[in-house]
Amino acid sequence: MMLPRGLVVSCQARADNPLHGPRFMGAMALAASEGGAVAIRANGPADVAAVLAAGLPIIGINKIFSETHPVYITPDFAAAAAIVEAGAGIVALDCTERPRAGEHPRLLIRRIREELGAEVFADISTAEEGFKAADWGADYVATTLSGYTEVTLPKPETPDIELLEMLSSRLAIPVVAEGRYNSPQLVGRAFEAGAHAVVVGTMITNPREITCMFVRDGVPS
Repeated sequence: MMLPRGLVVSCQARADNPLHGPRFMGAMALAASEGGAVAIRANGPADVAAVLAAGLPIIGINKIFSETHPVYITPDFAAAAAIVEAGAGIVALDCTERPRAGEHPRLLIRRIREELGAEVFADISTAEEGFKAADWGADYVATTLSGYTEVTLPKPETPDIELLEMLSSRLAIPVVAEGRYNSPQLVGRAFEAGAHAVVVGTMITNPREITCMFVRDGVPS
């Protein structure tokens, strides 16, 4: 197992963010490593290559957006191969059964493990999706997409602890908490609920959004 127990920091920035780009994500990963993170989640070959210097396991994703399909997190084998070549030892992919342009996750999981020699991190939104991903051979199941798929909308303000508890009590593979864990207290609750690791992104690596929150909630109008 490549992913240790602990805090995973998601180092990602969209194209409209001032911190977008490999140089900034590499620096973010180094800072996270010095702060005690056990792994980094990064998007795309360039950013994956940039965070290698942090010396931590990398959960790589490859976001490829489609105008016709909702699945964009590592939707096909070519997307997975690109981030493994860049240095990711763990490949995260959308393991919901929503329409996609690439292979079904059942096939994709097997090909990633057998042909690329990488571990698979299954992003799911429901317990049933998590159970299926485990049956298909995923090495980890993560609650990443809870609140972001049609069957789990509207998105709640708080993490889906109930889903985490259900998966942790039923699965033999590690379950990872991700999605709206925006305080140390919530991270602690995730571990109490059975999480092997917890992924935090925005509240650590997105100063623009953190600033917006402080302005919105703390500055008098």
